[in-house]
Amino acid sequence: MTVVPGRPAASGRAERAAERVAQLVSSVPPGSRLGTKEELRTLCEVSVGTFNEALRLLQARGLVTVRPGPGGGLFSAEQSPMVRLGNSVLALDTRQNDVADAVRIRDALEPLIVEDALWHASPADIARLREHLAAMAAAADEGDAAAFVRANWRLHAAIAAISPNALLSSLYTSLLELIESHTLSVLPDGDQPLGEYVARRHELHRALVDALDRRDREEALRLTREHNISPEGQH
Repeated sequence: MTVVPGRPAASGRAERAAERVAQLVSSVPPGSRLGTKEELRTLCEVSVGTFNEALRLLQARGLVTVRPGPGGGLFSAEQSPMVRLGNSVLALDTRQNDVADAVRIRDALEPLIVEDALWHASPADIARLREHLAAMAAAADEGDAAAFVRANWRLHAAIAAISPNALLSSLYTSLLELIESHTLSVLPDGDQPLGEYVARRHELHRALVDALDRRDREEALRLTREHNISPEGQH
């Protein structure tokens, strides 16, 4: 599969830019003006495209809002108690039982995320999902399990960002971050070779994006169930 040169690295820069803005958000009261998009992009020292990707991550986490017009820009979100609940997931104890519980909750929320994507995904959203699939394919070709996990997480976060439900998207994304932060590899159980396993996981996600693209609800939900009962559900 052809990959846009530099795309995986750009996604990594987007995550670092999002983290830098998130640190800024944590230092100011809710509703505070953080600056214009250009000012924050310059602060993060990233391209326009990379900052826009970072902004999508921040909005999915319920951390920032964008206001147009004079005096507009990026503002720290006025978070309701329920949105704060989603962000507080990352403060969970890191014991294995807590991570396992996070996986269970994520799996329960995933059909809702997919339903929203079926209703609301635009052609531009689908194009972004395919970019993340390309990053997964590149990592698989290089035999880089850690990069495959990160690209897989970015794909799921991008699907969640499609949802208009801020609480659902924020809680789901926070669970992904907790799970991914404690994932060391995507090695399958048993004797299945890593290359074969990763190829199968990539194909499942490609099929899911195809189902979202053609609005095939039955197939999308079937693939979601398959995703959640697979060995990948352990990461």
